[in-house]
Amino acid sequence: MSNTNHTKRVVVAMSGGVDSSVSAALLVEQGYEVIGMMMKLWAEETVDSSCNTHNRCCTPEQLDDARRIADKLGIPFYVLDTKDVFRAYIVEYFLDMHRKALTPNPCIECNRHIRFTWLYENARAIDADYLATGHYARITQDPDGTYQLRKGLNEAKDQSYVLSVLTQEHLAHTMFPIGNYPKPQVREIAARFGLPTASKADSQDLCFLGDGDYRRFLREYAPEALTPGAIVLQDGTQVGEHTGLANYTMGQRKGLNVYGSTPLFVLDSDPTRNVLIVGPREQLGSDDLTAHRVTWTGGSAPDGAIRAHVKIRYKATPSAATVTPLEDGRVHIRFDAPLRDITPGQGAVIYDGDRVMGVGIIERELARGKQSSGLGIASPA
Repeated sequence: MSNTNHTKRVVVAMSGGVDSSVSAALLVEQGYEVIGMMMKLWAEETVDSSCNTHNRCCTPEQLDDARRIADKLGIPFYVLDTKDVFRAYIVEYFLDMHRKALTPNPCIECNRHIRFTWLYENARAIDADYLATGHYARITQDPDGTYQLRKGLNEAKDQSYVLSVLTQEHLAHTMFPIGNYPKPQVREIAARFGLPTASKADSQDLCFLGDGDYRRFLREYAPEALTPGAIVLQDGTQVGEHTGLANYTMGQRKGLNVYGSTPLFVLDSDPTRNVLIVGPREQLGSDDLTAHRVTWTGGSAPDGAIRAHVKIRYKATPSAATVTPLEDGRVHIRFDAPLRDITPGQGAVIYDGDRVMGVGIIERELARGKQSSGLGIASPA
């Protein structure tokens, strides 16, 4: 144990789960001054077996588990009321993106606005040197002092995709204590420390949904996103009626209730006309996209076009591409081979091997393949 660590204060974002619990335990073992902090987020209330209502993502059980872990480790524990800021920045963003027929990744935005803005600033306000989370990712530092965000060693659990919005300031004051471990070993470490979360199941689904059903959530909180409209081919021929653009994703085939001589897939949508555009498989996909709201993890954009691999979804396989920064701060990405499910609103995360270079949010304009000018939708340049 290093005596130097005793002078370093670390706030650990605790959720009551095994990953954050082990992160806190490892830091205590390494001699840091550790403070546990749990954010109480906004979520729909659910009813448990005792007919008590509670917030699904911050249940009394999760709060009790986090507090018990803190007590066992002998560290202070605080609950931070984050409901209003979470609803404003995450829930409303989720609803607004669906109103625009876009498919957001709320976890990216949560890391951008909640963990590494709201929680990060609260940690720094109490003179914490670091904010630590239970994410599966790693941070390294180059000889010139530049920090690098890298994939977790366990590829199956890697969460660098949703952490890609982190800046140099964040990386200098962030720790991922379990980034070097596979999940089974994390559970073994939890058992070694005698933590009650050792066998606790991983959390699933969007944390703010009462039942995990996002379509039901949209019907209740943003019914305008589910206004029925026409399903058309690229030439404008109507072949059916959709139940709301938010109910469909790029490449979807099932549930369209349209019939033709060949199977039809979702190619795109036009929210200005409330039109869902479908076509045969050979019309699906594109070999390029543009993205905005770009964050370059190293602090600045490359001087010109670079070769890289890009993930267009959290679980997607990285695809080889040429990445070109644009003068307006956006980025253009051309893939070596067309991808069928480039989805506006998702993050396009740029990798150099296991190193995250940056991320941008996929725009609608170049996120699709050939389009008919008869629909009034510009074709990709």
